[in-house]
Amino acid sequence: MTFVIGAPCVDVMDRSCLQECPVDCIYEGERKLYINPAECIDCGACEPACPVEAIASDRDDDEDFEPFVADAIEFFQTVLPGRDEPIGSPGGARSLGPVAADSSYVRAMPRAGSDH
Repeated sequence: MTFVIGAPCVDVMDRSCLQECPVDCIYEGERKLYINPAECIDCGACEPACPVEAIASDRDDDEDFEPFVADAIEFFQTVLPGRDEPIGSPGGARSLGPVAADSSYVRAMPRAGSDH
């Protein structure tokens, strides 16, 4: 694992990081973006590009990002709702396009503006 996208991206998805990633390893879920841990080369170009500071290194000791390490793994390695197989490592997000699903952790998060 290298970089991870956390809660500030949920229901925001600014997408500035997509233009900075030299290996196209940032995938679009329904409510947030996900960095593919198998494809990320740990260059760090995405982190300063994010205006909401939603990206951090998995080596940072930040409790707020901790659940999102497993979140990213689940997004790529499990069968998401509406899909027949895991995303895995297709070699780039552009070829796959937006995925109309999220990890179970993100699906359980309250929607922005929701009182629940």
